[in-house]
Amino acid sequence: MEVRYTDVDYLVFSDAASLMASGQSPYKRTTYRYSPLLAFLLIPNSFTSRCWGKFLFSASDLFVGLFIRIILKQRKVPDDLCTYSMLIWLFNPFTFTIGTRGNCEPIIFGVLDFGRDAWVHREDWIRNGMIFFLNYVSLKCNPGYSNVVQAAFWYGLIVHFRIYPIIYALPIVIFLDPRFFQSGTKPLLSDWTSDQGKARQINSELTDKCVVCDALKSTFTRSRILFGLISGTVFLLCTGFFFQLYGWEFLHEALLYHLTRTDPRHNFSIYFYHIYLNYERELSVLEKFISFLPQFIVQLVLILCFAKDLVFCFFVQTVAFVAFNKVITAQYFVWFFCLLPLILPWSNMKLKWKGLCCILLWMGAQTHWLLWGYLLEFKGKNVFLQLWMASLLFLAANTFILIVLIRHHNYSPVFRQHTDLKTTKTT
Repeated sequence: MEVRYTDVDYLVFSDAASLMASGQSPYKRTTYRYSPLLAFLLIPNSFTSRCWGKFLFSASDLFVGLFIRIILKQRKVPDDLCTYSMLIWLFNPFTFTIGTRGNCEPIIFGVLDFGRDAWVHREDWIRNGMIFFLNYVSLKCNPGYSNVVQAAFWYGLIVHFRIYPIIYALPIVIFLDPRFFQSGTKPLLSDWTSDQGKARQINSELTDKCVVCDALKSTFTRSRILFGLISGTVFLLCTGFFFQLYGWEFLHEALLYHLTRTDPRHNFSIYFYHIYLNYERELSVLEKFISFLPQFIVQLVLILCFAKDLVFCFFVQTVAFVAFNKVITAQYFVWFFCLLPLILPWSNMKLKWKGLCCILLWMGAQTHWLLWGYLLEFKGKNVFLQLWMASLLFLAANTFILIVLIRHHNYSPVFRQHTDLKTTKTT
């Protein structure tokens, strides 16, 4: 059987865009389960070339490489490390294959210029997708609350476009610490040079009861309330607008489906075999709870430990979220691959030999799974049990690599406190 290079999802996107171009609902195309914004972006497929979307996704990949370099330079990472990190994204065969096959994931990280002043200020570099969002939340250094407003706007839009970034809401709330985001003061960015030579640590504040009490008292700060209100409003406005246009079909296909999705077809998840065996009956509440509980506990622990080091928190969250999810497809790996170059400069792991072993372990576990998947899908062999065991091995490999990355990461909060203000108060 011939294996088609173009992703089957790309054909779905293109058909939905054609329907939208003719004034119809994109949800008339079966299995289109995305925001209408995606179909809108691919409308040129109908009157220019069917490859327009592939070009858009691939161009997004290239621009993300540029933005990775810009973000790292902003934190004063040396030029050679910036270049290596950028190349890890650009020359990763997995990521550029996803884009050229026509998968939509890279568009979340790609470039869409949203205004004439996108490049006006040194801190105003990125106004696009998730990379834009990361920059404004993590790296903006202007006084006042205007940057929180901008970040909240794009976060709400991105969650509407692709629901999974909702997992970043809690670390963002924790990250908006009133000690850093004060009216009339500019948060001090913690740069790469100041983090070198420090002993490896995690967020020790969690063990300080006084700090926990202070955190509880200052939970409802202006910046946090502002972020929540604006991001929530943008999300609801976008959702309400498309609900008005396409009704319950949009709400179910674009949002609710992803919250309750179960896939009986083989995928990387350890839960697929149980779902396959019990697909004709609805899973009980206990079964759903058991499958959700490990993912929830791991997410909560990672957030509490690493929220101040926001980009690293996003990375470990995403790896854990994908690894423990009920459905895992290859495109999900792009979700954390785009964040990996942003955290590598703070890792003391050497490529030789630990780094190389981690790479080979991950590739080996995935290749092992793909071998059984090939025998099942293309040869029709009954290897469901072997495939499930390969899924267990793949989960173990992801968990091991995540632990190794955490152990070798130099915990570095994005912002540091104003020592000069502290000194003034004490005197």
